[in-house]
Amino acid sequence: MISFNTRLTIDRLGWRGEGVAQGPDGLIFIPYALAHETIIAEVDGARGTLVEVVAPSPDRIAPFCRYFSRCGGCAVQTLSAESYARWKRDLVAKALQRAGLTIAVSQLIDAHGAGRRRATFHARYPQQGQVKTGFTQARTHDIVEIDSCPVLASSMDRALPAARALAQALAGQSKPLDILVTATASGLDIDLKGHGPMSDTATQRLIKIAGDYDLARLSNHGSILISRRTPVLAMGRVMVAPPPGAFLQATEAGEETLAARVCAHAAGAKLIADLFSGVGTFALRMAAFAKVDAYDLDEAALQAMAKAAHVEGMHQVTAARRDLFARPLRPEEMERYDAIVFDPPRAGAAEQATALAASLVPVIVAVSCNAESFARDAAILCAGGYEILMVEPVDQFRHTPHVEIVASFRRRGEKPRRKRRLLG
Repeated sequence: MISFNTRLTIDRLGWRGEGVAQGPDGLIFIPYALAHETIIAEVDGARGTLVEVVAPSPDRIAPFCRYFSRCGGCAVQTLSAESYARWKRDLVAKALQRAGLTIAVSQLIDAHGAGRRRATFHARYPQQGQVKTGFTQARTHDIVEIDSCPVLASSMDRALPAARALAQALAGQSKPLDILVTATASGLDIDLKGHGPMSDTATQRLIKIAGDYDLARLSNHGSILISRRTPVLAMGRVMVAPPPGAFLQATEAGEETLAARVCAHAAGAKLIADLFSGVGTFALRMAAFAKVDAYDLDEAALQAMAKAAHVEGMHQVTAARRDLFARPLRPEEMERYDAIVFDPPRAGAAEQATALAASLVPVIVAVSCNAESFARDAAILCAGGYEILMVEPVDQFRHTPHVEIVASFRRRGEKPRRKRRLLG
């Protein structure tokens, strides 16, 4: 298809943070264009590249990062704060509407805090001995080499130099390398993916770099190469030592905000099930006021949670390994719980949502990082007799289209039953 330059009017900002315009053959998506702007774009089918903003939106502001529009990490930096918050809230509201649900969505909660405490850097080896390290460019796998990233927390200041040094030490390979860096209370924790098994020589080179950059721990595909200090993170009253590469919320403020909302919605319950619990982000905090049964498939994450849970004054936390996709918790198994927290991966968990919808659990608290899968699962719950009490969007991935969601559900007509159980 031949590309050409054309003048377009942007109708709206799409769910990926791209401007959406109507072309002669259908919709055209143009990154970095804003709603109601007149632009010149290079168009190739349904994709466009912004060439010039002819008539800017009154909501357009200057980007704060010199890599913006080259680095693919941020989709929206040029939208004013008020319009940005409204757009992100609307991502959730419109997903619910498409699922047939009419519910008021709360205002966007800013949970960026000090910035992101974890990031994945990518390394590519274009020629023997050469390496490029940074973030990927939008719509491509090309690497944009960066010196710094303003959305990272200050605890990540040495993350990029360390990642670059590790990538350079493996410059003899040709396979792409992903470098997951997490800032913990003990220092940086890095897990490498893509290299495969390490030779003794390569391992020793990496161990030296771990010392040079004062890394707490360095792993390869989850296998620890060296642990100079145990990486730990505070979760409520306890300190958790997550396994290499474990899922964690991107910002400390994001985790605290989500956990506070979950605990508020589950308050009053005496026995709670935490589905897709991970390392205990919610379970370990809810254990301050209730017994918790935590279910997850990741054995290492469950072990980390169980170890951390042995703190005086906390209620019991029971860890159970279970594949909730292949074997969802059944309605009769859920009968004994006063509340269930439901935090599936990005794709959601329709099978578990269906089982929840058939249960008699008085309160369900749903957490999601995907508006579409959340809306689908919420519709399943509502069709089964639950009503949505509150939907709260949380923004820890600032300047991106990603949004976290916390919602509470109550079974219709079950409020008196729940009071009797709690009082008894």
